This record gives sequence, structure tokens and C-alpha cells, in this order.
Amino acid sequence: VQLVESGGGLAQPGGSLRLSCAASGFTFSRSTMYWARQAPGKEREIVASINWSGDSTSYADAVKGRFTVSRDNAKNTLYLQMTSLRPEDTAVYYCKSNAYWGQGTQVTVSS
Repeated sequence: VQLVESGGGLAQPGGSLRLSCAASGFTFSRSTMYWARQAPGKEREIVASINWSGDSTSYADAVKGRFTVSRDNAKNTLYLQMTSLRPEDTAVYYCKSNAYWGQGTQVTVSS
């Protein structure tokens, strides 16, 4: 099983980034998927989830209205579109299935 995140980097406050997670080794198209993040000194938290078909999503209050999770089952890829970024969104972002975690990608929001 592999979950490989990409798309992190440095963004200015108010800016946008799009994270991707390429999945392999399991039945991605039948799996609920999640994005989580861990900021320095804080516990890891789930920020978004999406069901297998993509027609049901949920978000943590901290990102609701700013982040959008989506998936392309034909490409075995999960996405997180992040807009109106804030310094407090700075964290390592992980994609996960019910059983597996990716290695994470760093997102830094700073002017």
C-alpha cells in the first residue's frame, strides 16, 4: 500500500494550494479517504473526509468553507483544494485510508 502526497509548499495568507494523494495497493475506489494535518506542537487532526463515490464529504470547522476534498477514482487520486489560507493552516498534511497513512507534505502559510 502506498499513499503519496504532493503539492505542498509555501503560500501567502489568502492564497491557495492544491494537494494530491496518489494511492496504490488497495481498492481506492471503494475506500473512504481522509485528509489530516499536524501542526508543530499539536495533535494530528482530521480536516476532511470523502466517501468512496465522492458524493459525501465532511470538514472540520476550522477549514469549512475554505477547503474542498475531492477524488478521481479512475486515477486513484485524492485531492484537497485549499483556499483563503491562514498562518494557522501551517502543518504537515497527510492523506489516509481507514488503515494507512501517507508520509505527509508540508504546507507553510506565511508572508
